[in-house]
Amino acid sequence: MNAAEHGFTAEDRAALTGTVRRFATQAIAPHVDAWDSAGEFPRALYREAAGLGLLGLGYPEALGGTPAPWGLRNAMAQTLARFGGSGGVMAGLFSHNIGLPPVLAHGTAAQQAEIVPPVLQGERIAALGITEPGGGSDVAALRTTARLDGGDYVIDGEKVFITSGMRADWITLAVRTDPGHQGAGGLSMIVVPGDVPGLSRTPLQKMGWLCSDTAHLRFDGVRVPARYRLGQEGAGFRMVMGNFNGERLALAAMALGFAEACYDEALAWARQRQTFGAALIERQVIRHRLMDMQMRIASTQAWVDAVGARADAGDTGPDWVAQVCLLKNHATQTMQFCADAAVQILGGMGFMRGTVSERIYREVKVMMIGGGAEEIMKELAARQLGV
Repeated sequence: MNAAEHGFTAEDRAALTGTVRRFATQAIAPHVDAWDSAGEFPRALYREAAGLGLLGLGYPEALGGTPAPWGLRNAMAQTLARFGGSGGVMAGLFSHNIGLPPVLAHGTAAQQAEIVPPVLQGERIAALGITEPGGGSDVAALRTTARLDGGDYVIDGEKVFITSGMRADWITLAVRTDPGHQGAGGLSMIVVPGDVPGLSRTPLQKMGWLCSDTAHLRFDGVRVPARYRLGQEGAGFRMVMGNFNGERLALAAMALGFAEACYDEALAWARQRQTFGAALIERQVIRHRLMDMQMRIASTQAWVDAVGARADAGDTGPDWVAQVCLLKNHATQTMQFCADAAVQILGGMGFMRGTVSERIYREVKVMMIGGGAEEIMKELAARQLGV
């Protein structure tokens, strides 16, 4: 299948990636070091990205978005990662891409109209609240409760590692609405306004993604109108599981872009760095290392394109889910290999803050863990394939 068969052409992709590259090189890359030191990036960046249509890519036109297939959405993520060079920026700027899909898939027209447009306009920030201190990837074990009291749900519990948790104006929250039903049953999803009384937020210090806020959230008798529940009570587990597939595919595209960023920096360094009377690129061992990077990048590119094309064609059955899981592992391993190789080629400079490869080297692990750790991905893929 070619690109046109999925509703976009090579020209569409080139136009989009050109816009994204300019945005990344002009509005992001020059400022990332300062933003990392500050521990945040300006909220104005949301509005700037929204003005270019980047926040709304893949969303319905009626809600202020631009419908787009995975082929284009992956191209945007990959390009922004390659030329912006910051997972922290991408995690924060696009946290709505994990917070809003449940609203689109399961929300009422009224819920969508209230929540989605201001986020796509860059005026509000959306986040997803799933992980708990004792749960990790074990969604069925979550303990945050929401009991119905009149016209409100009263929420008590904790969430941790929440991207955009400090800034979020909307938090799509997984809760247990039936405390007597343990496991996957009895879970629901509720969209929580960020200004509700009883919600407290604590920032977390991280190895990487320094300019994205990551929070520990506490809900102490938080009252949320029942009209903010998504879908039916007890249907939350399936919502959460379905939401993960899109997140994992996006992470794979990001990882590919970061691998390319490492290759770009390593190649440029090898061409200009002189050692023992010759440029590093003249050394066979360096050229071979660069080709090892290219080999992994090319295989990941082909896999990202293939999995995205299947999704755009509506082929999202168990085998596709397995492919997404395995692709996510492969892409983040490619990123890990390329980050390590680039730091090695840069030598002492690769250990210094300010190089792209140093930043990406620190950000590898969150990419390999976020959205489901490698071990979880392998197990889920095996189950989907009946192994």
